[in-house]
Amino acid sequence: MSKISFRGQLPIGTQDHIRLKTIKGQVGYKITKFQILPGRPGLDDCELVCKIFTKTQTGAISAVVNFTESDMIGAAYYANNSTYSFQGQSDAVLFDNSVTNQDIFVTMDDASSNTNPANYYIELETMKLSDLETTKLTLQSLRTISS
Repeated sequence: MSKISFRGQLPIGTQDHIRLKTIKGQVGYKITKFQILPGRPGLDDCELVCKIFTKTQTGAISAVVNFTESDMIGAAYYANNSTYSFQGQSDAVLFDNSVTNQDIFVTMDDASSNTNPANYYIELETMKLSDLETTKLTLQSLRTISS
């Protein structure tokens, strides 16, 4: 097993498409680390919400987190309030057994009025999948996309 990482900066209310899909789908990816940070740490008052999905998000990107969404595999929250010296509180939730062999999508929103871009960092552990595991993950992905 090896690790790969992705990082990026997203404007508020947008999403990134991270390409993971392989031709045969025999490589699995599991998120091991997920962190977010504002573009101007300590300066911006913000309540960032960043989420990772297994399918593209249509419509408006929201700061609402709903763990029953079948395509969400992680969420992170970062709060900063420069007025009250409340700086840098961050929490991330990753769904432990979520392995994917398809692309993932990262969304960024802010529950406050901050409009400055924010950063994300994701570490993925790669693993070789058997034919049966590949078929299961691909069918699961197709089922999620159709719902």
